[in-house]
Amino acid sequence: MLIRVEIPIDAPGIDALLRRAFNGSGEADLVKDLREDGLLTLGLVATDDEGQVVGYVAFSPVAVEGEELQWVGLAPLAVEEAYRGQGLAKKLVYEGLDSLNEFGYAAVVALGEPDMYRRLGFVPAAQYGLRSTWPDTEASFLVHPLATDALNGVSGLVEYHEHFNREF
Repeated sequence: MLIRVEIPIDAPGIDALLRRAFNGSGEADLVKDLREDGLLTLGLVATDDEGQVVGYVAFSPVAVEGEELQWVGLAPLAVEEAYRGQGLAKKLVYEGLDSLNEFGYAAVVALGEPDMYRRLGFVPAAQYGLRSTWPDTEASFLVHPLATDALNGVSGLVEYHEHFNREF
């Protein structure tokens, strides 16, 4: 198993994985559009011994109350069904967090399964006065500070790129 930054040749494998993992084209189209518009801050793949994409995580810029603070959103995260339950999602996320920290990013937000993200070190964003654009997501919207002062004096609406506003 190899985890590395995605390269152009990975795009078809990422697309296929996302279509299978999410039972449709929404997330695959989202990643394609983010990539085409230069909005993928970081994309990591996990490949098997044959080089096939079996895991993927993407990070893209977000703003807080319209201000760019070197924050990114984690989405999507997918692991091939045969590889689930082996810690691959955790490895992908941790590799991404480490890289983003090295690049000087301040925080990462995620909208997803609260228990899983809490195990990865994320905390409820609401406790810092942060909220997502989408209604009824308070329990599943989490944040992971990378810089020690990332959450100081920051609160309000976390805004993802308009590509995230499409129907999935």
